[in-house]
Amino acid sequence: MGAEESEIAIKRSYGQYCGLARALDVVGNRWSLLIVRELLIGPARYGKLQAGLPGISTNLLAERLRELEQSGVVRRQLDTDSNGIAYSLTPWGMELRDAVAALVNWSTPLMVAGPRGDSFQPHWLVVALESLMDGKRTAEPATIGFEVDGMTLTVRVDETGPHVALEVDGQPETVLRAEPMVVLGLASGMLTAEQAIAAGDLRGESHYLAAIFGP
Repeated sequence: MGAEESEIAIKRSYGQYCGLARALDVVGNRWSLLIVRELLIGPARYGKLQAGLPGISTNLLAERLRELEQSGVVRRQLDTDSNGIAYSLTPWGMELRDAVAALVNWSTPLMVAGPRGDSFQPHWLVVALESLMDGKRTAEPATIGFEVDGMTLTVRVDETGPHVALEVDGQPETVLRAEPMVVLGLASGMLTAEQAIAAGDLRGESHYLAAIFGP
């Protein structure tokens, strides 16, 4: 039996009456929180989930989804575009957003070294940017786009905070094309707006970038 097969076959529990231990019993298995990351962006069909989780086998993904569904974190719903099945987070599962955001923010020193050969998909930036930019507010709404590896993400910040989405129907007037390290560095505060502009390619008005990421 291979390591991955063993991982599927054995359901582990810490056996501790502790909130952290019981939470890890549910979402502490390998891949579980990354499945949550994908579903924080929105409901997804099985194939889309697997494409967003490079390295996971179809058997292990099915097992993790089953575990999360049985625990009440994930539910199935009708995908109106295809009349097939999509997976989404339950309201309780959505409460993991803050825990995921805390881990993303905690990871900042680990991300400084760059990808180092690790895989990367631009849509992962949706959760990362919302996490790193949590707390940012602007009196006047400001919208910019980040183009990374051919995909554009729209970031809108207003008095309620940041809102990040994959752009489908066009691009904002101001778009910064840059490497993921630059975008993450800007969002985390490790790079200034001027440094990010110098490291990327800005199309549009720089004052929108400064309004969001300025001091």
